[in-house]
Amino acid sequence: MKVNRQLISTLVLVMCFSTLFAKAPKWKLLGARKVKFKTERDVIIVGADEGTFKKVKLTVKKSGIHFKDMKIHFSNDDIIDVKIRRVIPAGGETRIIDLPGKNRRIKKVVFWYESKKKNGKRATVRLYGKR
Repeated sequence: MKVNRQLISTLVLVMCFSTLFAKAPKWKLLGARKVKFKTERDVIIVGADEGTFKKVKLTVKKSGIHFKDMKIHFSNDDIIDVKIRRVIPAGGETRIIDLPGKNRRIKKVVFWYESKKKNGKRATVRLYGKR
């Protein structure tokens, strides 16, 4: 029986790449809030039972939001202050925020914003974490 070496090499490469991509960490939805049409403070409770995360980001749907500030509270009572201070348009997201330190179990995230009500729709903010 004659074996096609090129076919075998291709199959081995496909298996290697599929294993590599299957193990890549994905963004996990940690919570969401529908925002009001004014300057507001909102909290997304995460809970330490969700585990540890190395990075977080916020996404915005339906309408733009002018973010003022964000504080990330950890289960060990550490708090980091993240200065966003920019408008995130509908369909946009914040930069990826690296979480410092070893204990990255997020208890809650508090953020301050002002809704940019241009289309009459209430925006939705989603918090994602990456392990």
